[in-house]
Amino acid sequence: MTTVAPESDVRRHELAEFLRSRRERITPEQVGLPHGRRRRTPGLRREEVAQLSAVGVTWYTWLEQARDIQVSAQVLDALARALLMDPSERAHLFALAGAGDPNPHAPCPTVTPSLRAMLDQLEPMPACVQNSRYDILAYNRTYGRLLCDLDALAPEDRNCMWLAFTNDDWRAAVADLPGVNRMMAAKFRASMAEHLAEPAWKTLLKRLEHGSAEFREIWARHEVVGQGGREKFIRNAHVGLLHLEHTNLWLGPASGPRLVTYVPLDEDTRIRLDRLLALARESEVPPPPAGAGRRDPVRLG
Repeated sequence: MTTVAPESDVRRHELAEFLRSRRERITPEQVGLPHGRRRRTPGLRREEVAQLSAVGVTWYTWLEQARDIQVSAQVLDALARALLMDPSERAHLFALAGAGDPNPHAPCPTVTPSLRAMLDQLEPMPACVQNSRYDILAYNRTYGRLLCDLDALAPEDRNCMWLAFTNDDWRAAVADLPGVNRMMAAKFRASMAEHLAEPAWKTLLKRLEHGSAEFREIWARHEVVGQGGREKFIRNAHVGLLHLEHTNLWLGPASGPRLVTYVPLDEDTRIRLDRLLALARESEVPPPPAGAGRRDPVRLG
């Protein structure tokens, strides 16, 4: 008599094989890990996938062994990101696990030349591209001088949350700093709910908690609020007070990357933005080497 394996068993074994195949095709360098000592098997080790996904090594090993364990959509999302899955592979992962993808159309495109050109065409209006973690992925010259000199910062420091709580120039430029920072922290907490297992989010949160007592106090309130535009007053160090309307244009799912613009709300602000752009042009230096500068394409994910 032929015995047919239950569908759940078939799915678990297919899932295990799929994860193993994705793990073995990725080099440590692709995910920012050192190559280290000689490897007996291709690709990443199980413990490295576990580290990148913020899950236990034993638990991930069981998953690749097709053990009968429960897998949350949040963990599947972290695994898909850690294993650099494209949209088709991501959909297959969730299908094998029998889980609904909370963010099924979440590609990780680049800041394309056309988007870069759009940022430049918006000048003198300040504009940038941010992800839901508040990383500043690309920006035009006016935005680069709006709150502080972004070009002078290391790429890892170009994050609005980090700057709002630690950078003196940024903080001096923000009118109603306590209210704005409290709102930013609430938006950050709301966005983080979908990314709790992701190392990049956990690293930023730890950095903020270590670097700012003000952030720790606000974070302890557990306040949340959704994204949205609002009027802002910014005391620019070069041209004076600016009255602007902050607007988000989503480039994908609402929890993903967005184009952020600052539209002048009065004639004085319009004139001052023209002056700010002129100053930025005067101080502009040749673009840095590929991989180091603000005009290079970067990933949005």
